[in-house]
Amino acid sequence: MSSQSQLLTPFQRKLLVKQIRSEMRSEYYRRIEIMLLADSGHSQTQICVRLGCSQETARYWIEMARSGKAHQWDDCPIGRPQTINEPFLERLKELVSHSPREFGYPFKRWTAGALSKHLANEFGIEVSDRHINRLLKRMGLSTRANHSEATVEPEQVKDGIIIRDLQPVAPPNLLLPLNPMQTSN
Repeated sequence: MSSQSQLLTPFQRKLLVKQIRSEMRSEYYRRIEIMLLADSGHSQTQICVRLGCSQETARYWIEMARSGKAHQWDDCPIGRPQTINEPFLERLKELVSHSPREFGYPFKRWTAGALSKHLANEFGIEVSDRHINRLLKRMGLSTRANHSEATVEPEQVKDGIIIRDLQPVAPPNLLLPLNPMQTSN
């Protein structure tokens, strides 16, 4: 290993050394470490063994150093981009609190799929049905009808009184207990 810089300019090396001393996520730290180790003459395999990273990760950041882009170590965000923002959540809350018919749909209740499609048209952000349900749950909301809403149709209400059949609490027991040993005299 040579102590002389092989890939980085003196300015880039100084910048990376300064950055590695600051507080940062471990993934960013690893990027800088890969470039510094490669710059000091370590091979890709040596870097992978020393840092416990994949060959692909090491190869990518060694090439970034080699191509003069070491200063871009934090340009590539880590993880999935956050697509859900506050306006999206507010609109979701607004939609679920109104009937879909108010927005020109023929159905009475929202489904996660319908909300997802509607929001994709408005915001250009595609979110799965499952994620819509997770978001609603986090907000304390649901697309499911309340029990009282599900059993009362407008035609069942007359003069403010709900008219419907009573539902049995338990299935009726048609057999009566019989003890053949008892006889009446």
